[in-house]
Amino acid sequence: MTYDGTTEGRNVGMVIRRLVTLGLLLSVLPSYRRCTAQAAPDPYRARALAILKTVPLIDGHNDIPDAIRERGGLDSVDLARSQPRLMTDIARLRAGRVGGQFWAAYVPVTTMDSNATTRPAVYALEQIDLVYRLCSRNPTALAMATTAAQVERNFAAGKISCLIGIEGGHAIENSLSALRMFSRLGVRYMTLTHWRTLDWAVASTDTSHRGLSDVGKQVVLEMNRVGMLVDLSHVNDRTMSDALHMSRAPVIFSHSSARALANHPRNVPDSILKLMPANGGVVMVNFNPGFVSEVVRVYEDSMNSWSRALRAAGADSAPRADSMRAWQRRGPHATLAQVADHIEHIRQVAGVDYVGLGSDLDGISEVPQGLQDVSKFPDLIAELLRRGWTETDVKKVAGLNTLRVLREAERVAREMRAP
Repeated sequence: MTYDGTTEGRNVGMVIRRLVTLGLLLSVLPSYRRCTAQAAPDPYRARALAILKTVPLIDGHNDIPDAIRERGGLDSVDLARSQPRLMTDIARLRAGRVGGQFWAAYVPVTTMDSNATTRPAVYALEQIDLVYRLCSRNPTALAMATTAAQVERNFAAGKISCLIGIEGGHAIENSLSALRMFSRLGVRYMTLTHWRTLDWAVASTDTSHRGLSDVGKQVVLEMNRVGMLVDLSHVNDRTMSDALHMSRAPVIFSHSSARALANHPRNVPDSILKLMPANGGVVMVNFNPGFVSEVVRVYEDSMNSWSRALRAAGADSAPRADSMRAWQRRGPHATLAQVADHIEHIRQVAGVDYVGLGSDLDGISEVPQGLQDVSKFPDLIAELLRRGWTETDVKKVAGLNTLRVLREAERVAREMRAP
């Protein structure tokens, strides 16, 4: 064979080109694999979406009425349009497969002060009116509901049920007549207190060991009689226990988590969780990071202590706010998985029939990673499925437990009103 330098050069060039091509392929392969993995649908989320076509997901607490009020009212905030600065709008409610939403008619405790420009009952009426107008402005997506049967009918018609809960028993201004009228307006639960103790019920912020007074026990029984759920979020442990033993109907915790996992007084201790089966109520797990993660709770306590120290030192409000924002940026985060941990803990201690969802979205400033807004509920259901939950049990958490509680409260009310 004779030597041909031209041919050898071509061969060397070809080898080099092939090596370069191979190198390029190897360099992009990891990215391709990542893209393929990201594009692959999550089978658990697909199952969650399929399940939520068969059962209404019911969220126990959303503060959008007050968020709308703070932004100028319904003329300024249209939930039919995207609301990126809020956690709720109709498109995201649809994406989250929400079938029933308890809108919180939140009443600030400052309305009890002598210099308040609006009394508690009036503030509550304005919030209730806002919910009705919100619902009527979006008739293709939303429909009012006051009973379990109405929730089911609305769900079958493809509509999201609007239910109303008053957040703060000071709204009734110590009047059972006001309580009865709120019930006639469609209010389906009332949180006995907010963060300030009342004459007849003690808030979770109160270190005293008092619970329900005799008047408070009358309030609970009257709520039973008119079919209004007793909501024990925000009350102290003694008030929880007193109400559970007094109530003839199931109670709810509309937005509380498990204290064994995050030691916050707003959460429910195991001693109370163990009483839930006898009562038949439901604990609706809150998404507030400080109620979900013990690490976040401790960090927030430190942050609040720092804020108080700055205030005591005479720091101006603007630098104080900047300092707090910096603390928040450096802080730890709660996660969707930790919310699922709370659901599992309540199932373990109380039972799967006594746990539900109560996000507190648009009433909290921070959210767990993975639960940024109302569109993320299917991801939480998917996490439970990923952990081996059965579809039957997932349906209970999503909404069937809450429907059962509503239905039982309706039955008790009929019996108590019977001649």
